[in-house]
This record gives sequence, C-alpha cells and structure tokens, in this order.
Amino acid sequence: MKNSINALRVLTMDEINEANSGHPGVVLGFAPVAYVLFKEHLKVTPNKADWFNRDRFVLASGHASSMLYSLLHLKGFDVSMKDLKNFRKLNSKTPGHPEFGHTEGVDSTSGPLGQGIAMAAGMALAEEFLRNKFNKDNLKLVDHYTFVECGDGDLQEGVTLEALQFIGRQKLNKLIILFDSNKVQLDGPVANAGGFPNAKAFFTSLGFNYMEIKNVENEKAVSKAIAKAKESDLPTIIECHTVIGFGSEVAGTCKAHGAPLGAELTYKLRETLKYHKLPFKVSKAVYNDYRVNNEANYQEYLKWEETLKEYAKKFPKEYKEFERVLNNDYELDPSAFKDFTYETEATRKTVGKFLNVASKELPCLMAGSADLTASTMVKGADGAFDVDNRLGRNINFGVREHSMGAIANGMTLHNLRVMTGAFFVFSDYMKPAIRMAALMNIPTVFVFTHDSIAVGEDGPTHEPIEQLAGLRAIPNVDVFRPADAREAVEVLKFACKNKTNPVVIVLTRQNLPLLSAVSETELLSGAIVRQKFADSVGTLVATGSEVGLALDAAKLINKHVNVVEITSTRRFDQNPDKAKIINRNLPSMFVEMASPFGLKAYADEVYAINRFGASANANVVIPYFGFTKEEVAKSFTKLIKK
Repeated sequence: MKNSINALRVLTMDEINEANSGHPGVVLGFAPVAYVLFKEHLKVTPNKADWFNRDRFVLASGHASSMLYSLLHLKGFDVSMKDLKNFRKLNSKTPGHPEFGHTEGVDSTSGPLGQGIAMAAGMALAEEFLRNKFNKDNLKLVDHYTFVECGDGDLQEGVTLEALQFIGRQKLNKLIILFDSNKVQLDGPVANAGGFPNAKAFFTSLGFNYMEIKNVENEKAVSKAIAKAKESDLPTIIECHTVIGFGSEVAGTCKAHGAPLGAELTYKLRETLKYHKLPFKVSKAVYNDYRVNNEANYQEYLKWEETLKEYAKKFPKEYKEFERVLNNDYELDPSAFKDFTYETEATRKTVGKFLNVASKELPCLMAGSADLTASTMVKGADGAFDVDNRLGRNINFGVREHSMGAIANGMTLHNLRVMTGAFFVFSDYMKPAIRMAALMNIPTVFVFTHDSIAVGEDGPTHEPIEQLAGLRAIPNVDVFRPADAREAVEVLKFACKNKTNPVVIVLTRQNLPLLSAVSETELLSGAIVRQKFADSVGTLVATGSEVGLALDAAKLINKHVNVVEITSTRRFDQNPDKAKIINRNLPSMFVEMASPFGLKAYADEVYAINRFGASANANVVIPYFGFTKEEVAKSFTKLIKK
C-alpha cells in the first residue's frame, strides 16, 4: 500500500522538522522495506511487547531512529504522536538514537556504527542455542528470527567484518540482514571510501546467502525476498538498492543524510509522493494497514503461553531451567561451592575453577575467549558451540575482541549469561561494547586477565597501564580487581546473579596469597577494611594484587597502619560511610600498578606508574617499578613524617 509507505516517509519528516535535527535520508529510501518487514514478517505484538519468542529487530543505523519510532507508533506500541513530536527533546521517549529499556519495542541500543550487526549475531546465537536446548516434541518455546537494518557505514566498520566472519562461520541462518544499499554516505559517494563493487562475491565468501532487491518500490519483491531468506540454511544478507532521500529534491546526494528537509522541501515531497495529509496526521486506513497482523501475532503469543503450560507438565525439570532464563535468574546456590578449594594462585586460574562449578549449576551460562582460552581460563562447558554442536557453551570468538564484546551483549539481551575472556590490555578493543552494555543496563560479564606489568616478558604492548582508569570512568560499570582467590569467587558469583549493569573483572597472571575471607556485603560496599587501628598513623589503600603488597608493607612500618582495599571505585563513591572507611584526616597513600589518574580522590598520595611497562620476567619488572614491600613502606614512611 503506497499510501502507508508514504505515510511513514512523511510522518518521519515531520518528526525531524519538529526537532530541527535528524537523518531523513534512510527512511525516504528504506521505507518500503521497513513497511513490508513490520507489516508482514516481523512476529511482534504491542499487546505483549516483551514476549520472549518475538522476532528481534536491530536498527544498526541508529541515526535513523525517527523511522523506528514512526514504525512503532504506526504498529501500535507505546509511542504516541506526542512522543514523535518530542523527538530528540530532553527526557522524551524518542531520543536521538534508540535506547533499549527506554522505548517500548526497541530491542537494543544502537548508534555507534558496527555494534548493531554484532549484537544481532549474539541474539541469533542465543536463539539457536536455546531452541536446540529446550524445544521438544514439537513444543517450540524458542523459534524466531533476528532482523537487522544496516547501511554502508555499518559495513565499513571493522567490528562488523569480525561479526560477519563469525556469523558466516557459525551458520546463524535465522539472522537476516537488510542492507540499505544507497551508495551514499555523509562525505559523498560510498565509492570514494571503498564500497562493494562485487557484493555477492564478498558476502558469499563469508558464508552468507546473498540476495538483492533491485527495486524496493516493488513491495511484492521485497516480501518475497524476506520470505525466501527465512527458508535458507545460511545467514542471509539482502542488498536493498535504495535511493537516499527518495522523492525529495536532495535525493541521491549526501545532503539527504543528516539535515532536516525543512517545511518547504517537505511540502514539495508531499506533492511528489501525492501524500497530502497535514503534519502529524495519519489516516485510520494507514493505522489499520500497519496493524493488520497484530491480532494474529497476539494469538501466536497466547498459543505460546499454552505451549509453556503443556511443556511444564511434560518436562518439569527443563521447564524450571527455561523459567530461570525467562527471569534472567543466574543466582548460584551457595552450597555449590562447599567443596571449592581456595589456594594461593593466580586469579585467572580461579575463574577457570569457578566456571567448572558454576556451569554445572547454571545450564545457560556461556563463556568464551578471544583465542586465549588457555591463558584466560575463561571457557564454557559442553564443548564448543558450533554447527555440529548447538549445545556447546564455549564460544570460540577467535581473535575478534571488538565483536566479541558486542556479540556477548546480544546474548545478554537474549537472557543468557555470558562471560568473555581477553588480556586486560585488549579491553581497549572492547570499550565500545562495555560502554553499550552500561548504557543498556545489561549484565554482560567481561573478564580480563594479565592485569598489570606482571605480564612480564611480553612487554609494554601487553602490559596495561591506563586501562583501569579508563574503564572506571564509564558510568554504570563495576570494575572489580579481586585481591585473592576467595574474593575472585565472590565477585564471579555476584556477576552471575547481577541483573542491572555490566561487570568487569580484572584478574592476575601471577599467584596471589590467600587473605582473610570477605562477605558479599563488604565486596559490594566498594571497600574492605583489611586492618584498622584506633591509634593508626595513616592508611594504605590498594586494589587487586597490591592489597597483599600493602599488608606486607604495613608490617615493615613500626607503627599501626590501616589497610583498605577498594573493590569497586563506583560502589565506594556511592558508599555513605566512605569517610569512615578512609579517614582523610590521616595521611593516606593509594598503591596500584597502573596509571595514577583519578586515584587522588581516595588518598593524599598515589604510588603508581606514569609510563609504559618494560619487557622482562615479572620478578624483575615488578621491583624495577618499585612495587616491593620495602619501597612501598619507605614511600609511606616519608608521607607520615611530613
């Protein structure tokens, strides 16, 4: 129905004009594809927007959010005409880029190009795993598709190539990418930056089923292509040949990308499209057209609810497991660790031991590393997830840290609990995904090992310095650096049951001595008082491996010294008792084998590293940088004598 497509186009122009900000080009060109997808193929229902077995839609080109908001409004989700008029305005339901958990019907936050396709890969992987794990006797608890809209810019991002390789290798055939191929980007023709002169050869070489739609104005051709893609045993990318800014005076040019058309050009667009409704006016016929399948999809949801009941009777044990997935419940029974052996060991070894126990208790806990499993010990159970083992819980991400983080976020969005593993210095590659997890308030678990200059012989390229400060600066991220094996287990248990935000766990390569046991309450308070004296002369503050060092240094000083471990700077900052924990009326010194940036907030002086590392055995590098009990004690003694 051309009128419905043009309603989408013009309504979105009204949004952008009202905001005097936005990106008109995508919707004007891609509208026919979006219309067909949302009307005919997307299994969603506004009556149960969070239905677990719904299809997922990821708008990888998050700058086209106005199109998504218009679609959600027309489809009947909780996005009103008033919300559309408030596009890009403070505290509205319709922010400049889609935000998960903020607007009903938005399946993921998107905007930083490249993250969308990788997150969709994680969603599709989760669907594949859960479908194979739980579906029995034609009782389909999990059976849906993940659709992605993307543009030329998405496909130019390195993270996307990583994700495409992963998707093709894993044959995630229920993932369908709708490529808005308009051959124009902000700075001019895509060809100027290198496009896809032979898209079919490129995508098929990666393991994709490649299709194309040469004329997206042919709605039947669009619908037929999507239907055919659903039948493929390979992931599909459909190249949709569109015209950016279709119907407007700036059609086919980069001027259509990111600036409002304005009232005059939008009036001319209405004339060209023969769509004469006033701004923000939509006919009942158009609403009815977009919502024609809403009731059928709602009935599908109700049938699914009945399927759940039947499944619960036939397979009570499996149903309880599935119910935990639905509730995002990954809390571990404390008794699971009654026989756990705590040792003087590298905390990276502890995470491997932890996963061996936790994986038995949590059947939907998955893990994987960026080709570093033997070093990080972050490995899932039941073999590698692969085309011939869809129940494997170890993800071989390959050397793809950028996409690993985003894929993990997609899995988390789909109610799996997943831990990724990498060397801490390579958290730089994963920072965009960590930031996205924080924005979405989702509990992806990012485990990093080899946390300091103690990496040793690999030298400065592999020895993290500024990474702790950088990750601590991200709002809504808990960065934990456990001081021993006991604390590492408590942090990992918390990361499993946590539901509200991403957790970064930073672990050692070198052995750490066992310290006194700590409670979860202490851990989550942001600080642990390791020793305290009424007649203390000052406080040593430390994290991770330096906690033991601080305790040893305190013993060398012939006076009583308090020792405080910061478990999470974010949580400590929120602790109302922080002034009692670190008495700033006494001299204090923060000890950490990393950048001093930001640590003056917690102590008078900072004993840290203001340069890159060095290549030598850890037993040489650590004293070379002065991280011995004698040097720390010497420095602190000077401070208390001032």
